[in-house]
Amino acid sequence: MADAPLIYYVEDDEHIRDLTAYALRQSGMTVRTFPDGEGLVALCAAEPPDAVLLDIMLPGDDGLVLMQALRSQAATEHIPIMMLTAKGTEFDKVVGLDAGADDYLAKPFGMMELISRVNALLRRAARPAAVSEKPAESVLPGDVLLAGAIALSPSMRAATADGCELSLTRKEFDLLRALLENKGRVLTREQLLDQVWGTSFVGETRTVDMHVKTLRKKLAAATPGAEEAIGTVRGVGYRLKA
Repeated sequence: MADAPLIYYVEDDEHIRDLTAYALRQSGMTVRTFPDGEGLVALCAAEPPDAVLLDIMLPGDDGLVLMQALRSQAATEHIPIMMLTAKGTEFDKVVGLDAGADDYLAKPFGMMELISRVNALLRRAARPAAVSEKPAESVLPGDVLLAGAIALSPSMRAATADGCELSLTRKEFDLLRALLENKGRVLTREQLLDQVWGTSFVGETRTVDMHVKTLRKKLAAATPGAEEAIGTVRGVGYRLKA
């Protein structure tokens, strides 16, 4: 039998923390709880969990600060993170996703929905392989996805533009992969949110647009003109030109 997924859960409200941890444990997960984020980043680097659940409003460093710290370190940048917070406005959701969260669930939430979302998060999560320090031309194996000067290897979690290795965040990489896998097809913002963020976010959000913008900038920095491969279909979404 596979080991139970290890979840780190940071929540300052003891009642909510205990109730949520109990539900997760009943679903077969191993849960370690914390009333605040003190020492969390160091612990995640030393003993990486399968996922981190973070409240935003915490004593000391808040959840967004903790998430940014996790995303800034190579040892922890790929750990799946779900924000669990009473702040449930559209703006807060966008801020959480843009800051690096893989999913966002506003309080009050049902325990069945929470368990379902955590299981989906765990299924989507795949620890990336370490990228070699060899020149970019040699880090991509035979499973590459290609479009003009752009090349991406899902197995190596590596991407290049005209042979120059791209330094992409987790979501930028997944966004580029989704576009490459659907080369020539128009993907709506809703489809990209579902494929890349795994969220059924309802309402207007600039999350996809902002990530496309930063992705284009990185492509242009690597090789001028590469950013033009990602075309905008006005009022619909985006398409990677074949």
